[in-house]
Amino acid sequence: MKTIGIIVPCYNEAAVLPLFYKETSAVMDALADTYQTEFIFVDDGSADDTLRKITELALTDARVKYISFSRNFGKEAAMLAGMEYAVKHDFICIIDADLQHSPEIIPQMLSYVDRQGYDVAASRRADREGEAKFKSFLSGGFYKVINRISETKISDSAQDFRVMKKDVVKAILAMPEHNRFSKGIFSWVGFNVKWISHENRERAAGETKWSLTGLLKYAIDGILGFTFAPLKLTFWCAGLSLLAAVVSLLYGVIKNIAVADYELLLPLILAAVFSLGALILLCIGILGEYLARTYTEVKNRPKYIIAKTNTNVTYFTSEGE
Repeated sequence: MKTIGIIVPCYNEAAVLPLFYKETSAVMDALADTYQTEFIFVDDGSADDTLRKITELALTDARVKYISFSRNFGKEAAMLAGMEYAVKHDFICIIDADLQHSPEIIPQMLSYVDRQGYDVAASRRADREGEAKFKSFLSGGFYKVINRISETKISDSAQDFRVMKKDVVKAILAMPEHNRFSKGIFSWVGFNVKWISHENRERAAGETKWSLTGLLKYAIDGILGFTFAPLKLTFWCAGLSLLAAVVSLLYGVIKNIAVADYELLLPLILAAVFSLGALILLCIGILGEYLARTYTEVKNRPKYIIAKTNTNVTYFTSEGE
């Protein structure tokens, strides 16, 4: 019998977990003759009763495993921890706990990867109905920018909800970076992907954990992780600032010669100096962001720390030890 590990990243999802478990386990029970299921709940340092709810489920269902972080490390770390544990399975599924991802399409995804030759069956949003217009505008703008400046193309409607073969997950785990942008990583590793159009459901309970600040940080990780364009921007800024300085100087000199009482030369010089200083600071800031990420990678700190688990593993590395 083939096995599937269902990874469920959780952060303050106590209100929705019983509903998620009931609906998802019903779907997987219908496949029990073909697939042996294991649930891997990853508690990302929740401040509510999420861990208690998970442990209660584990007491009544031996299929339920949990990994609880010592603090909030973020969804990327939660997905990584889940994949490192679940890589032993034939198939690995990632799904959110809020029921916006529909568990009932998991059998369809399994059919594509198990019987129709695909390596990955992934969902992408059919539309952005129900999402705040400002958030949709920012999200759409981000993906347009990153797809223009990066060689790795990422669909703006792609979701983390997917079923993957073991070899795909092994390829993902072979990428050890700390500042992870999974949508980019999923795209970068390639493989034969079947896209399934999916309409997001309303969140069953609780509130979204993605703030504007969190989304901005996620966008920065994506841009800096999959393109060197910001570094090249330094040269463009240097060229433009040099051109602006030359034009300002020529204009000031010519105007001073043509008009006897003209006294705008000093303000022009000051404006040029301040503009050049701003551009230099911008370029230093971009270089600093890359340097900070290099510093993080060199320190090689663990991407997460496990406080409690009912698995036989207490610490995970990028190799899944």
